[in-house]
Amino acid sequence: MRPALSSLLPLALICAAPAYGKTLELGEVQVRSEESSELEAAQNALNEIPGASNLIDMTRVENGRTASNADVLAYQPGIYAQSAGNDGAKVSVRGSGINRAPSAHGSGLYVMFDGLPLTGPGGTPYELFEPLWLSRAEVLRGANGFETGSLALGGSINYVTHTGYDAAPLQVRYEAGSYGYQKRQISSGQVLGDLDYYVSLTDSNTDGYQDHTQGSSKGIAANVGYRFSPQLETRFYLRYRETDNELAGRVTKDSIKHHPRAANPAYVSGDYTRPQPGSTWLGNKTTMYLDDDSQLEVGLVYHDYPMDLREGPNRLKVAYTDVSGTLNYKRRDTLFGLESKTTVGLRTTKHLPNSGASEYVRIPRGNTATYAPGTKMRDFSYQGSDTVLHASNDLELIPDLWLTTGMALIYTRRESDVSYPESGGKVSQHDWDYAPRIGLRYEFNPNLQVYGNLSRSVEPPHPWSMIWSSPFVFPVGSGAATGRQSTPIALNNQTATTLELGTRGESWIGQWDLAWYYSAIRHELLTVELQAATQNLGPIVGESNASPTVHQGFEAGLNSLLWQGEAAGKVSLRQAYTFSDFHYRDDSRFGDNKLPGIPQHYYQAEVRYDHPQGFYAGVNTQVASRMAVDYANSYYASSYMLFGATLGYNSPKQDWQTWLDLRNLTGERYAATITPGYDDKGLDAARSTPGEGMGAYLGVSYSFR
Repeated sequence: MRPALSSLLPLALICAAPAYGKTLELGEVQVRSEESSELEAAQNALNEIPGASNLIDMTRVENGRTASNADVLAYQPGIYAQSAGNDGAKVSVRGSGINRAPSAHGSGLYVMFDGLPLTGPGGTPYELFEPLWLSRAEVLRGANGFETGSLALGGSINYVTHTGYDAAPLQVRYEAGSYGYQKRQISSGQVLGDLDYYVSLTDSNTDGYQDHTQGSSKGIAANVGYRFSPQLETRFYLRYRETDNELAGRVTKDSIKHHPRAANPAYVSGDYTRPQPGSTWLGNKTTMYLDDDSQLEVGLVYHDYPMDLREGPNRLKVAYTDVSGTLNYKRRDTLFGLESKTTVGLRTTKHLPNSGASEYVRIPRGNTATYAPGTKMRDFSYQGSDTVLHASNDLELIPDLWLTTGMALIYTRRESDVSYPESGGKVSQHDWDYAPRIGLRYEFNPNLQVYGNLSRSVEPPHPWSMIWSSPFVFPVGSGAATGRQSTPIALNNQTATTLELGTRGESWIGQWDLAWYYSAIRHELLTVELQAATQNLGPIVGESNASPTVHQGFEAGLNSLLWQGEAAGKVSLRQAYTFSDFHYRDDSRFGDNKLPGIPQHYYQAEVRYDHPQGFYAGVNTQVASRMAVDYANSYYASSYMLFGATLGYNSPKQDWQTWLDLRNLTGERYAATITPGYDDKGLDAARSTPGEGMGAYLGVSYSFR
């Protein structure tokens, strides 16, 4: 019997104005200087926010394998990122996305490329993400995403692409390793007077650690910028990428222990694959410096991401197209004799009318793995838009004490319509909401800052979840649509009120970052797998609003210099620890049970030696506590501890690099991600995706400067 929705949780930058002056000449020193100044400006901007953040320098990430988002977000406090064996990665910040395994759409985070929207009403597709295109990543954790107009519980991530100012005129890179992994890149970036450009081509392929996880990708990223004058500049962006991944499905704890590379048999016999025919993201950002104290930034994005989901006996062809617009005005003033910084922003993203899907029964051609569309089952459309008007002010009350205030007005629209068969239904909902914010930060000195904020966030459901979560199905006699969802359901916006306290700085122990937060959440959108996939039917997954829940936790990061010799190099240690306590508040069915899917304790560390001539070597570890696999907390995935090592060389001229990256040296068998069930009654159900086994990866890159 289907559980009641009421207890199912039921179911389921601040941008610094560039310094204008002489034309930047190409060369090692100039490129490195520009790159360092960009990072320094980004870090200074993040330090002006009274809340937790992360700045990720991709030059450090590229000292090893860069296969997925999980590699980019490693060693970061407050972030849980795990690969699912292909392009998809489960990324959770403060419990965002806790409810889903990696899929065609991510949830709970507002993602941007170069300060322009990627996330839309349908979520965040992963096809356009390629780590090697990036210069850095900026994460605003939780409600601190307010600064970018974020609606999401987890905050925002801004992935910043290389430009001609921080790229080599020509660079090639090659990675290869275990399980058939290969990745190739060729890129070029230059400054030509007032114009600069960057272009990068990548392709990759892998056999996958787990059976039936073979994957491949190819894509291009490019941008061209032009400075018309010291007061006006513009930049155009392009991303295009194709992916093709086999799906292995989720497996049991026993399978991971005894047969870690085995796929779910239903996914193999049913031939589950997800070829993505090609996603395109086009954007423009134009900045006008109105005077010494104010600037206006205008952005426009076109995002097309069709999907071809061949999962089991059915084929779902999805067409998505989003358009987005952004407007940000920033200025500095003196208010009552006090320094004041004001930001007013507007962003809007909407699905175009062609956003929808058709579902067919797949018909095999002979004994091959090629399929053609067969009998149509359903036609349905997804429509939605998000509009956020936000304003904030930083006011220096006394020297080094800043008061931050802000307010966001939010309008969301969600519509889902099953248009074929004709007896299908439609749901349309329009909501106004608000998100206030108040914070304080105080700098005792340049090396010690404390902060606190009280903020609200609002996260709407995805239009597609209103269909796939519906308990209403077509009756017997409806042909191929029999038993499939017929009438969408309405879902409430998820809201959270968060109190955060923290501190960051630098002392004899190193650079540190500490944050504590408490979020009271209403109508949390959580998903549960109600029925596992079979050879004849894909998994049945539902999403619904939960009873009140709490997300609270502690996040700590520390980068320490352990030893340094004038000519012998240095030894450093970086650590990241995240404590996550996510639970119900007196739910009628589950009481105060923990929410499944994320380990309560998660720790990463690396000790590394760097020689002045460019040689480096390090050992690392990753430790996670056990995690529940169902909302009844009747069964748990095991805790795990992983060990790895890196060995590499960066030439003093910064022109070539090589490295060896060793992963999971002890061959630990563990669950990397969980797709929660409702109540498994203590049984070992297929809920887990196995983590990668022991592997070795080698890479080399060369920059022609």
